[in-house]
Amino acid sequence: MRGVLLIFLITTFSCAPTNSIDDKKVDPPNVVLIISDDQGWSDYGFMGHPHIETPNIDQLAREARTFTRSYVAAPLCCPSLATIITGLYPHQHGVTGNDPAFEFEGKRYSKEWQIERKRRFNPLIERFDQNMLLTEYLAKLDYLSVQTGKWWMGSWRDAHFTHGMTHGDVNRGGRHGDDGLVIGREGLQPIYDVIDQAQTEEKPFFVWYAPFLPHSPHTPPKELEDKYLERAPTPAIAKYWAMCDWFDQTCGQLLGYLDQKGLSEETLVVYVCDNGWIQDPDRQNRYAPRSKRTPYEMGIRTPIMFKWPGKIVPAIDTTTLVSSIDIVPTILTACNLEAETELPGLNVLDETALHQRKMIFAESFDHDIANVEAPSQSLQYRIALDYPWKLIVPDTVNMKDAPFELFHIADDPYEKQNRLEAEPERVQVLQAALDDWWQRAPLR
Repeated sequence: MRGVLLIFLITTFSCAPTNSIDDKKVDPPNVVLIISDDQGWSDYGFMGHPHIETPNIDQLAREARTFTRSYVAAPLCCPSLATIITGLYPHQHGVTGNDPAFEFEGKRYSKEWQIERKRRFNPLIERFDQNMLLTEYLAKLDYLSVQTGKWWMGSWRDAHFTHGMTHGDVNRGGRHGDDGLVIGREGLQPIYDVIDQAQTEEKPFFVWYAPFLPHSPHTPPKELEDKYLERAPTPAIAKYWAMCDWFDQTCGQLLGYLDQKGLSEETLVVYVCDNGWIQDPDRQNRYAPRSKRTPYEMGIRTPIMFKWPGKIVPAIDTTTLVSSIDIVPTILTACNLEAETELPGLNVLDETALHQRKMIFAESFDHDIANVEAPSQSLQYRIALDYPWKLIVPDTVNMKDAPFELFHIADDPYEKQNRLEAEPERVQVLQAALDDWWQRAPLR
């Protein structure tokens, strides 16, 4: 019987470090990757939210090796998702924004704009495919793999999935998921079909579940909206809270299907969110400042979870730094695969390596890529984290008026007090490490 790897992202509990994966040789697990879309790190029951109910994710957090002090490589969906499937930072895999920047006289997101956008974005897709993707590694072991939900880099075929939903055809609305965006909102049958096929063919499977949830449009089922209208300060917040609840319900359906089919013991489940979110209290479907697209905690922090019953000891870790760049190497290790090129992340189930690493890094770019031939030209911020300290360094060209900022994120989790002037030596150390990381990593 094959094992299933389940990875999930979570944000705030405390627990002692656990041991790594069982050393005994086991068959490669099935892999289920759950990716939330536009959700704040604190917006889960187990993270202490007083109103949002997420019982299924809460249970996953209890059953997984859960890291609550974890971060994505970039606070924007397209580069963040590209990192999750390559294990590389955006400036390494070359996808730093959602769209290419270009002058256009018509309306943005019109069909004409979409056609021109795709023409300019195609070279980036072609270069992205030069990276080794997680799907290609798993294909070596004959995995069936299914793409559902958000996907920006062409079609599911371009990303080497064996099955999928996103066609990427600009003439049919292809940009960031197209037909795949109904997953979760309209059931999970495409995932169930591939799981069943894999069982019939006696093959392992990989599920990319990246639903358009709780992402706007915030259109939750009426019963959920009504529940949160009684709790929330504004209707816009109520709708967002209801979307988080709805997303949790779909996670419960997916995990329940694994239980129903007797596959949970054979599956590794991984959970992560692509970027954060603070709901604007007065405008539906809009995010507030210092969240999505920003280097602040509500932009880049997210829980990350790894569940594999009998192989990974459950625990909730609130202080160890983990990054979305660690997802690929952790999955590869669980599947007894070796990376073909050097990856910047590590297997988080290797306790020695995990606790020897003192710092992680992140980066933030403009929404639109200024130059698809040199994507790093859109850099806005670089971030160094050495818990409990966090340094935010603005790009001197693109963000020349933005301040350097240093925060003590344990005492000041919402980053209200800039400690830059009070800690000059600490700033110097973090800045030197940040520059060294940036110079050592190959830039696109």
